[in-house]
Amino acid sequence: MSQPKPEILAKAQTWLTDVFDEETKQEINNLIENNPAELEDSFYKNAEFGTGGMRGVMGVGTNRINKYTLGKNTQGLSNFLKREFSDEALKVAIAYDCRNNSKELAQVVADVFSANDIEVFLFSDLRPTPELSFAVKDLDCHCGIVLTASHNPPEYNGYKVYWQDGGQLVPPQDKALVEEINGLEYEAISFDAKADLIHKIDKEVDEKFIDASVANGSFDTSAEAKADLAIVFTSLHGTSITMVPPVLEKAGFSNVTIVEEQREPDGNFPTVKSPNPEEPEALKMALDIAEEKGADIVIGTDPDCDRLGIAVRNSENKLELLNGNQTMIVMTWFLLEQWKKADKMDGNEFIASTIVSTPMLKNLSEAYGVEYKEVLTGFKWIAKLIKDHPELDFIGGGEESFGYMVGDFVRDKDAVTSTLLACEISAFLKAQGSSFYEKLLELYTTYGLYKEELISLVKKGIEGEQEIKQMLIDLREKPWETIDGEKVVLVEDYQSSIAKNQNDHTESEITIPKSNVLIYYTEDGTKIAARPSGTEPKIKFYFSVNTSLESVSDFEEKNKELKEKISRIKAELQLG
Repeated sequence: MSQPKPEILAKAQTWLTDVFDEETKQEINNLIENNPAELEDSFYKNAEFGTGGMRGVMGVGTNRINKYTLGKNTQGLSNFLKREFSDEALKVAIAYDCRNNSKELAQVVADVFSANDIEVFLFSDLRPTPELSFAVKDLDCHCGIVLTASHNPPEYNGYKVYWQDGGQLVPPQDKALVEEINGLEYEAISFDAKADLIHKIDKEVDEKFIDASVANGSFDTSAEAKADLAIVFTSLHGTSITMVPPVLEKAGFSNVTIVEEQREPDGNFPTVKSPNPEEPEALKMALDIAEEKGADIVIGTDPDCDRLGIAVRNSENKLELLNGNQTMIVMTWFLLEQWKKADKMDGNEFIASTIVSTPMLKNLSEAYGVEYKEVLTGFKWIAKLIKDHPELDFIGGGEESFGYMVGDFVRDKDAVTSTLLACEISAFLKAQGSSFYEKLLELYTTYGLYKEELISLVKKGIEGEQEIKQMLIDLREKPWETIDGEKVVLVEDYQSSIAKNQNDHTESEITIPKSNVLIYYTEDGTKIAARPSGTEPKIKFYFSVNTSLESVSDFEEKNKELKEKISRIKAELQLG
């Protein structure tokens, strides 16, 4: 067996002091003696904040999620809050999801805050992430924490920080906080809880959140139409079981079948390979039940209930899974129609999405005379738009990765209200003799047929991290000149903030924040983006191709052509 590298061993041995508990020290000694590869991965770097906060594998070490890494985060955040709000009595809200150790880690975080004389509002049981965002504002807190790793595998957990507005932490606070955390030693963590500062919360916030979700996600669809819609819902063992059923019930949807085998919250996710509604396999059980019952719509949410996957009846009356781009197109159309119908539009509204999502959303928004704003990947940037533009009304917005936000009462993607909205749309259209799917095809004929696909290449560990870095270096140093026979006409490099016109070789500035993202555009409107994941060991490639669609009857043929185009591109770029 190989020996641990000297620098890794030295770093690990700093965790064998009296600062750390006996269980932690025993586990580290075990890794030193028996598993040097795991020891190296546990200590070769410090876990970092990405697009969704800090997320990683649970275990001992600086590159793991544990009471010490999260305690250090919380101690740093406590110091930072005291400096930012030096003359105020500080308050924080904490929520956690269904993952293994989430409840215990949430208590650790609460203890550290209270040890620093900060008042804590801790949910008494697991709750969806969007409810934490809501609670921060509702309870007038200075910040909020949610313990979650979203849809990652069971061995993961995470720590997301929300600010006063209910949105995730963004620049400049995020960088300042990271500096504060990185400057701390583990000895600086105060674990001595002050119990009188920790308050358990549940129904008082739940009821307000349910009311707000119904107010934002339900419109004037008739009671008969709602009763006629057959829904199959799965929480995939996650937190949505606490909020989605009561929200649907309050909104008037009574024909709801819950997948019982996946109802119970369980961090091991025993019935699915991955609790990710982006993965078709995750919704298989719900789809089978829906076919048996002849349901109109299937909806599944991820563990912390900020993403949702939807399946609806297609033109052949078969259930078909939609991707995040397709879902947000129909949702946005419906919201725009409702605002227009209510005569609420005065030219001060906006829709928002991300740079890797479908360009079709811009076409749709502008057709209604509504401003379209585009941001980096991650809903924290959409929340920042709302905060930075109080003069504008936010209608809704989404991203390709199955997230959507309705209005601004929550400042993060919200699968609770979005589930309600999807059901509302389906009931409304069914009552008109149409459907969610048919409306999507109609929108394609008006605004262009866009087809998107995501390829994620997993690259784990130190070598994988270096491989991802090198792939992006190569893309910058040796950019693609043609894609599927079409000339590349524009390359946007969000790391350098420069967009290069490949025709006249002029350059223009990209005004949104820097990020390690490259986007290529060809003459025919093909768009390919590349970026490393901020929360997983992956590099992601986003494909978008498009064509015109003269009539719904031409959809199958045109869609097949676009699918073949994406296949050719993947083969050409060796990304299949």
